[in-house]
Amino acid sequence: MENWYIYSVSALLLLGGQRFLCKVAAERGYGSGLTSAMFMCTVTLLSGITFLASGAEIQNWPSLAILSLANSASFSLATIANIEALRYLPAGITFPLTRLSLVVVVAVSVCLFKEHLSLAQWAGILLGGAVIAVMALDVRSGTKSAHYGRLGFLFVTVCVLCGAIAAITSKLAAVSTNKAAFMTLSYLLGTLFSLAIEKKWGNKIGAGQLTGAIVVGLLMGILNFFGFYAFLMALQIGPLSVISLMTGMHFIIAIILSVLIYRERLTLHRCAGIVFTVLAVIMLGQ
Repeated sequence: MENWYIYSVSALLLLGGQRFLCKVAAERGYGSGLTSAMFMCTVTLLSGITFLASGAEIQNWPSLAILSLANSASFSLATIANIEALRYLPAGITFPLTRLSLVVVVAVSVCLFKEHLSLAQWAGILLGGAVIAVMALDVRSGTKSAHYGRLGFLFVTVCVLCGAIAAITSKLAAVSTNKAAFMTLSYLLGTLFSLAIEKKWGNKIGAGQLTGAIVVGLLMGILNFFGFYAFLMALQIGPLSVISLMTGMHFIIAIILSVLIYRERLTLHRCAGIVFTVLAVIMLGQ
């Protein structure tokens, strides 16, 4: 068995586990801002240690600062919006829809970077639209009210747009700055941003919820750091298209765990949405 395949499967499981912990935080009522802050603080520490151990030097501080600020703000909002969306929509609806940030990334790449799309990738964009339509049909059966459905889709939209911005700024940073330094500064700013949102919302948190949010955030940070490390190791020795496809479907792990642990129903619409999303991710990777 190829080493890159082992690393890819590891990244798939680790990132899927991290995404499922968003569901855990939502189900237990942990503050999304505090949970996200703890998650990002953990990655900041791990990334900082990695950067210091590498002995690398920063060549372009202005570029690093601008990209880190944009990335941290967008990623923080995406993480918080993901947790909030899970309060109103089942995981079977939320996770496939949030993966549609890939569609936004492709669209921006075509318009901004003038990238060429194959017929398969265009088909993937159309399938992405089909996912939204199919999931919209299922909202009433998976939410407490139409109001909950609208709020859920609002948070999903924020998550998709901010997730796309985070992906684009990460791409720019990967080719212009030190990766470990970028992760350290971006996640540090993200920690502060998440804490500011939590303070602004003024949620009252009990001792049990505080402990739970810290523990879940810590676990999310550890899974994210090692999942991303496994992803980079896979890319170092294996094919980009296959690896990106495998790790991009990590949301399926979160849905499966939600079904097994929280007994969420997999309706026909949700199954179709999952299938369409997987097909869209496959076609976008062609």
